Amino acid sequence: MAGSARSRFIRIAADGARQEIDRIVPIERPIAVEINGIGYAVMMATPVELTDFAYGFLRSERLIENADEVIDVAAFEAMDGVMLRITLAPEGAEVVIGRVRHRTSESSCGLCGIENLEQAMRALPRLPESDSPADAAIFAALEAIRAHQPLNAATGAVHAAALCDSAGAIRLAREDVGRHNAFDKLIGAMLRAGLGWDGGFALLSARCSYELVEKAALAGCPTLVTISAPTSLALERAREAGLRVIVLARTDAVLLAEPSAGPPTRSP
Repeated sequence: MAGSARSRFIRIAADGARQEIDRIVPIERPIAVEINGIGYAVMMATPVELTDFAYGFLRSERLIENADEVIDVAAFEAMDGVMLRITLAPEGAEVVIGRVRHRTSESSCGLCGIENLEQAMRALPRLPESDSPADAAIFAALEAIRAHQPLNAATGAVHAAALCDSAGAIRLAREDVGRHNAFDKLIGAMLRAGLGWDGGFALLSARCSYELVEKAALAGCPTLVTISAPTSLALERAREAGLRVIVLARTDAVLLAEPSAGPPTRSP
């Protein structure tokens, strides 16, 4: 299976019995992102569907708005990982140069080339008012997601991000060892195919972290559903963007974050 490898383990039972077993594990490799010849970031990711990843990463980094701003994407095997070479139109390249000049750190959480805290907390676009997905649609998507996670079924170690329609049917899904990478792959695949949310929502097999909220807002996603809990910053940023957040999504119950509530109470 693409994106996976086999490895040997020793199974140790509670009674002390030992047995050699063969198990499938997901591949995780460094992906060096180079934009117009400039080294921009190194991400740890599953090296499949990298063109989708490139488009979604660029959108999440606010380097592009539309797919036609990307001239070319090419992936090359390197000694220690994969080189992902992206060519942008000149306007996008100027933004990249400015980011790289002020780089203070490299991160997998959307802070590549950010100079200071003010830039890290840049305003998010305000999403237009939209209807909330029907409760039945959320539960239908939760029931259906497993069938769209072949790599996780084989390894039990990767995240999924899915585009769900207004009835909860899954239109498109992507997997990766990183929850943010999986979402970037989904956003990139949608961008390349010209797909919109069309009254649907995103379902992620992850906690609701602030970087996923920001990616959702930048991609115009009206509703983000995650199977685990949110962080305080994720809720604050979601309220800023008008993003509907549904968390701790299980097949028997979900939690809808109250959008009109104030910032979460901070424990001492």
